[in-house]
Amino acid sequence: MRYELYYWPTIQGRGEYVRLALEEAGADYVDAARKERGMAAMMRTMEVRGRTPPFAPPFLKAGKLVIGQTANILFYLGSRHGLAPKAEAGRLWVHQLQLTIADFVLEVHDTHHPLGPSLYYEDQRSEAKKRSAEFWKERVPKFLGYFEALLEESGGGFVTGRRLTYVDLSLFQIVEGLRYAFPKRTKAFEHQIPGLVGLHDRVASRPNIKAYLSSGRRIAFNEDGMFRHYAELDA
Repeated sequence: MRYELYYWPTIQGRGEYVRLALEEAGADYVDAARKERGMAAMMRTMEVRGRTPPFAPPFLKAGKLVIGQTANILFYLGSRHGLAPKAEAGRLWVHQLQLTIADFVLEVHDTHHPLGPSLYYEDQRSEAKKRSAEFWKERVPKFLGYFEALLEESGGGFVTGRRLTYVDLSLFQIVEGLRYAFPKRTKAFEHQIPGLVGLHDRVASRPNIKAYLSSGRRIAFNEDGMFRHYAELDA
């Protein structure tokens, strides 16, 4: 089966967590909205009524299924491509962790748009400085400290032990994104999360991920995505 992933064609955003899973699995997929007339097809799918239309991208077409929400898509892919535990309890645990990551990603977004996405960054710059300072003082240690502790307790190189799951791929993306958005703050903080840094490096060296990162399929970070670099927020 060839998957069709629908997401905004110029940013990594929430769709990148799905891309990483598909790439690691070596799955046959097309990044549909990046193709000719792909954006129109994406918008039409969201406008369908009387069925189960997704609220917003990303969503994945898998045969007749249309699956929305990043964590939900990964829950589906995980059991089908060896990226989640086989037992139900394990699958639910990994899904729970992915939902926690989703909470953190929203907080990352709110560092540069604390008053809401309908305003430009320039309209909320002073509030963004305050939010970023609080983010690094309180929220980063809380979230990343939690995942660091899970890694220490796992007894293996990954969050659930010796086998990689989609959560490990998502944590790789978190480290990558923070390094882009807050290079100074992240460099100063990384000594507190050596496990996550090591996890990042192990994921980056996996053959499929390494090939993906050096390919044109990997969209570069930019100031339209979730992780944005504004020098004044990284002071």
